[in-house]
Amino acid sequence: MSTFHSSARSAARPQGLGIEASWSRSVAEVAEALHVDLGAGLDADEVTRRARQWGENRIAPRKPKSLLQIWLDQFRSVLVALLAAAMVAAAAVGQGIEALAILGVLLVNAAIGFFMERQAVRSLEALRRLGTADATALRGGRPQRVPAPQLVPGDVVRVEGGDVVAADLRLTESSRLEVDEAMLTGESLPRAKRPDPVSPEADLSERTSMLFKGTVVARGSGAGVVVATGMHTELGTISKMVEETEEPSTPLERRLARLAHGLMALTLVIAALIGTGALFSGSSPLLVIQTSIALAVATVPEGLPIIATITLARGMLRLVGHQALVQRLAAIETLGSTSILCTDKTGTLTENRLRVQDILPHEGIPEARHRCLEVGLLCNNASLPHDGEPAVGDPLEVALLAAARDAGIEREGLLARWPRVREVAFDAESRRMVTVHGHAAPHRLAVKGAPEAILDACDLDAASRSEWAQRAEAMATRGLRVLGMAEARRDDPKAPAEHLQLLGLVGMWDPPSPGASSTVRAFRTAGVQVVMVTGDHPATARHVATAVGLPNAETVWLGRDLESARSAPLERQENLRKGCVFARVSPKQKLELIALHQSAGSVVAMTGDGVNDAPALKRADIGVAMGGRGSEAAREASDMVLRDDNLATIVTAIGEGRTIFANIRGFAVYLLSCNLSEVLVVSLAVASGGPLPLLPLQILFLNLVTDVFPALALGMGQGAPDRLRRPPRDPKEAVLARRHWVTIGVYGLLLAGAVLAAFGLALGPLDLEARGAVTVSFLTLATSQLVHVFNMRRRTSGMLVNEITQNPWVWGALGLCVAILAAAAAIPAAARLLALERLSPTAWLVVLSLSLAPVVVVQTADALRRAWRWLRRRRAAGSDSPIEGT
Repeated sequence: MSTFHSSARSAARPQGLGIEASWSRSVAEVAEALHVDLGAGLDADEVTRRARQWGENRIAPRKPKSLLQIWLDQFRSVLVALLAAAMVAAAAVGQGIEALAILGVLLVNAAIGFFMERQAVRSLEALRRLGTADATALRGGRPQRVPAPQLVPGDVVRVEGGDVVAADLRLTESSRLEVDEAMLTGESLPRAKRPDPVSPEADLSERTSMLFKGTVVARGSGAGVVVATGMHTELGTISKMVEETEEPSTPLERRLARLAHGLMALTLVIAALIGTGALFSGSSPLLVIQTSIALAVATVPEGLPIIATITLARGMLRLVGHQALVQRLAAIETLGSTSILCTDKTGTLTENRLRVQDILPHEGIPEARHRCLEVGLLCNNASLPHDGEPAVGDPLEVALLAAARDAGIEREGLLARWPRVREVAFDAESRRMVTVHGHAAPHRLAVKGAPEAILDACDLDAASRSEWAQRAEAMATRGLRVLGMAEARRDDPKAPAEHLQLLGLVGMWDPPSPGASSTVRAFRTAGVQVVMVTGDHPATARHVATAVGLPNAETVWLGRDLESARSAPLERQENLRKGCVFARVSPKQKLELIALHQSAGSVVAMTGDGVNDAPALKRADIGVAMGGRGSEAAREASDMVLRDDNLATIVTAIGEGRTIFANIRGFAVYLLSCNLSEVLVVSLAVASGGPLPLLPLQILFLNLVTDVFPALALGMGQGAPDRLRRPPRDPKEAVLARRHWVTIGVYGLLLAGAVLAAFGLALGPLDLEARGAVTVSFLTLATSQLVHVFNMRRRTSGMLVNEITQNPWVWGALGLCVAILAAAAAIPAAARLLALERLSPTAWLVVLSLSLAPVVVVQTADALRRAWRWLRRRRAAGSDSPIEGT
């Protein structure tokens, strides 16, 4: 048996007029509280007065994000601020070219981010467009067509099949009324409505005496009195939640911010130390300022924002090919660190199409199973898909038609033998549908409906009725939607449907979608906990969860258990976090579930398609909306939209996110080790009292040209083959961990040592002037940084055949940079700008040999490390052998 948990309900939310829990009050009490005569409605003067008091029946619009604001948002990064400070400093001391170069970096980065992220937050606009059609209201004793925005509390409104409910109504009368509330509650089937009061503690999906703004009347008709309009409606409550819900920064944004703060502190410390030392050594103030700017430029990886943005943009374009549209660049990487996926049930884990799963025929009746299918076909107003057109009608009836067709029962032939002569439609009171067939007596009555209603109408003794009721309950606990099937023969076609013959029970359910189980397994392999969050019945949720392989599916938590969860004892919070199945969950409770997981440090992804999902989609670290069946509100509140509504696409996106983060980490190590080498070259030269081996513009040229292209090529890597077999990263883990900083330090020292050695040889044995020596150091650093890209391979990959040597972008980047360097040295204007001069063959030999030295040292050290590990394994294997171990 499932374990259903519950907790105390919070107080009912007051309605717009101060009528608490109007669904629990009688029609007379509600009418009295609203001061309205249900038979006449409101008069014109009263409507005008209430309109002034309560305003229009609209969801308050929200001004969309302007293009200017989107543009300004691109400059909020700390790293961008650091670059801007360097630009201002360069301009202040007359280094206009350096200042313009940094400005170009800022503008290029902002332009890429602007055009890739341009979107308005239109969630509230999407909500506001719901329910704006006219409504039929009783005013002054006469029915009138009234624009929905003009409805006021106390209006008496009639609804018919197909209508969009224009305000929150307390039902006063109904006839076979059923309403599709999936957009609010997540219920997969229309809900029967009746005026009878329900408990004040009833969940939104259980308030059968209410109609809610924006929902759709599926069948029948009814009337109700308006108890809430505009922002006081349930739809308005959701819109407030969307507006008030903070959209959290992504893990990548937080990581890059921490990295930028560290770089800013490092820049200031280095510039201050070197500048102070230069002043005390007697250097001129202008040289001190130039040196400090050179160090600042060397410390800041100018290419990092651009490459990160381009890498994310490329990931966005790759996901488009997998039917995923990403609306926020940094959200792509967030998927890589996702540890919790909250997903709805209907249409995501299931097909969103009912099927007959089980038929339990009456053992004592001949051909009872076949006759059950015939009753399901006769007592039916739906139609199956034809010539590419969708099925029409109640999903239950469509499932019955499909089951009869699969059993070989031909509908036209059956209706030819038993033509319909009368119908008694399903209604909430009788909970059954009756059709009468045959032009001549005896007529055939086909009856289907709720099991208890059918059992009460059949000729059964008490023991048999109890036994069949238990069978129906057993089918329901398996998550099936159960119908009773019965028939009778009557001479009078108008005879009441009593003393029927029970044929059996039919169980239907929405089966798991193809591949749902394998997709859940893929998430679990990737270390992502899948949590089903649905508005459906707990038994249905449990059965689907078991079918798709969710762990702990036997324990089903209810939405009410999430209320005040974060203030609950720690043990209960932990139990809730381990829960994988939640049923009867409201929009507010979804927010609580997300917040509960986020408070434990988890990165939460949320899927959804209805209006009720919009607040949770916005609050989650990554909101994923369904593009096919999803509502506009859900799509606009999300970070990513699945055009194919396929949950497996998220697995692909998670792999892409992990690849992107690995690539960002890889090129960050590359860029910072290159920049560190520049800092060390300048710092050590100044500390020794020698001339600057590099000029500020040369450093900027390296950072913006020769460093950027190899780093960008690293950002184009395909990722590790086992990336989806690893657990997600800790969201608190920095872009660069301690081991990466150690690696950066080692690489920086090797590169700086090679450059300083070349600079020393140029000033010493080669006896070059200062400009020639600077040319040697510049070209040595540029070439060594290019070759340094081969040190970025994973330590577990081959030395010659690996992800770097097999990346065509790397070879393209190296070819382009070599051509740029050659042009800079050969073209007189470029050489003058960079203060370069022609070198002798001997000087070029120094440049090339010392440029290769760092990569040779790193690869040799790695080969020795591998050889040492191999020897240790051989020795361990030898000592374990029965011969050598004796």
